[in-house]
Amino acid sequence: MEKKKILVMGGAGYVGAVLSPFLDEQGYDITVADAFWFGNYLPNNMKIIKTDLFDLKQADLEPFDTIIFLAGLSNDPMAEFSPKNNFILNTALPSYIGFMAREAGVKKMIFASSCSVYGYTLNRTYTEEDPAICNYPYGVSKLQGEKALLALAEENFKVICIRQGTVCGFSPRMRLDLAMNTMFKNAMQNHKIELSNHRIWRPILGMDDLCDAYQKAIEFDEMGGHVFNISSFNTTVGELAKSVTSFVEEHFKAEINVIDHNQQDYRNYKVSTEKAQNILHFKPKQNDLSIINDLYRHLDLFSNFDDERFYNIKVFRRLVSEKEMTI
Repeated sequence: MEKKKILVMGGAGYVGAVLSPFLDEQGYDITVADAFWFGNYLPNNMKIIKTDLFDLKQADLEPFDTIIFLAGLSNDPMAEFSPKNNFILNTALPSYIGFMAREAGVKKMIFASSCSVYGYTLNRTYTEEDPAICNYPYGVSKLQGEKALLALAEENFKVICIRQGTVCGFSPRMRLDLAMNTMFKNAMQNHKIELSNHRIWRPILGMDDLCDAYQKAIEFDEMGGHVFNISSFNTTVGELAKSVTSFVEEHFKAEINVIDHNQQDYRNYKVSTEKAQNILHFKPKQNDLSIINDLYRHLDLFSNFDDERFYNIKVFRRLVSEKEMTI
């Protein structure tokens, strides 16, 4: 049987550097299209297209069965530093690619959205049917990207929007500016973890569960547009800090101080993955300990904690200052 041809846009980033090789190993024909802002940590045998995604033409998309869109700005600090680029890259770009892909005969587009679209929620678990109301540029841009793509869905062009929890764990294109990764780094480097508010809820997504979810989305064959929450588990940042503290204290015989600033935080959400479990047959397997162990096993590969390449906003600011990107 002929391999499915998949174009992974933004496939060299933190998520893509894990997902792209994983899908290649599963037998898909993978090509990565990326501007490589953060370097290239993909295997040497990976097919790549170095490009500004806005420069792609309809003919460039015609060979592919599926497009996975991981590109754009990836967190609140980047979005708040450049709201204009946030909406261009997280809303306009996927809309443009989606329209071209449909015209090119691509069968499916999978969009990496975010559970941050839920903004601030009260003490309940949100499903895909609940209102998504976010007041911050990043969450708004992701929600608008979803809506634009879902409007394009039709019988011959399937759209799947994956609302990812906060992704954590090791990647060859490592990031230390994500919940558990940041806590692990701070515990190791400073013997201290600082929290804005220990009561804030977050859905956490491990890399193994993420890869499983995307593979299931590739194989999902129902027509139209679909939205799925994907996470490994829900937890408070206070409980995350306890897990990281216990692990580091046990393995490194260091005393870790946890400081809670009890600040008001307007990003608070926990999500249900029941729809993904019932329809995609996604069954999360990871927990806090498995993700921390993943970081621990690869520690030698990111132990220079001050390296700017581990922090998206630092790289983004440098690219702007060097005029490799305009805002």
